[in-house]
Amino acid sequence: MTIDEYAQWAAAIAKPVGLSSRFDVLAYLVLGLCGEAGEVADTVRRQIRDGALSEDRLVYELGDLLYHWACLCAELGRLPSKMLEQSQRNIEARLAAGKSATATTHE
Repeated sequence: MTIDEYAQWAAAIAKPVGLSSRFDVLAYLVLGLCGEAGEVADTVRRQIRDGALSEDRLVYELGDLLYHWACLCAELGRLPSKMLEQSQRNIEARLAAGKSATATTHE
């Protein structure tokens, strides 16, 4: 399965009824993405606390994070593969300019 096929599948999953605007749909998906990012962070926090990382749990949470990201890509009408290509170009440009790979350029 390609990332674009996954996004198409994810977009077909039923979304909550009653979201009255595109903004509501986008906000719902962004909040889901943020929530899952929190789950990823919490998995790592537990590793710090307990001294042992559950890699299976981390992979599980990353899958949920990917699901929300793919749904957001679909809602925005963007192919995930194209977004990844653009991200790679952006990061390579920042690295070539001597900046951090995670530096922001449009604040």
